[in-house]
Amino acid sequence: MRWLPGAVTLAAASARSVPPESTQQALGYPSLFLLVLIGALVPVVPTGALVSSAAVVAFHQTAPFSMALVLVTASLAAFLGDAALYWLGWRGMRSRGGSRWLEAIRSRAPEERLAAAQERLAGHGVAVLVLSRLIPAGRVPVMLACLMAGWPLGRFARGNLPACLAWAVTYQLIGILGGSLFREPWEGVAAAVALTVLAGAIPGAVRRLRGAVR
Repeated sequence: MRWLPGAVTLAAASARSVPPESTQQALGYPSLFLLVLIGALVPVVPTGALVSSAAVVAFHQTAPFSMALVLVTASLAAFLGDAALYWLGWRGMRSRGGSRWLEAIRSRAPEERLAAAQERLAGHGVAVLVLSRLIPAGRVPVMLACLMAGWPLGRFARGNLPACLAWAVTYQLIGILGGSLFREPWEGVAAAVALTVLAGAIPGAVRRLRGAVR
């Protein structure tokens, strides 16, 4: 999941002028669903930060089931986006000439990460899908490993459903943490986005540190 420059500022600025709850619900949930769905297909949308920001807003709302709606919306959008991308990759694998979607998946799965994903998938099966959704840049290599292992869409979907739920819960908890620290929603959004960026940067920093030590 790549971070869009300036998204922290935009998120905080938009949260300063919080509209009525009815307007938030009418616009917020469909927007969250669409953006997470797009982010699953094209990883240029900071989906984790979006879920955390939505959780902050829901945390400050008085409407019942706001947090549950964020969870359902985010996890369902992520699941459908992953399923669509996997299906497009599956079609490319079965086609003689491949497809641009398959090439896009391959381009986002470096050889070393793909090899590690294939090894983990062979040893642990479906459980790897859950971890891949929680590790930044880990989803696509595991998805490609499933494609290369010949997993049908149904098997991938069954394993990916708990993965998407775990992913949505994790980023929602980050949002709740950010929302609980501050009284104003925009402050909580900024904190949640910062925590999301920090969580996404840690694995890459660890990998670079290991490389430097070696």
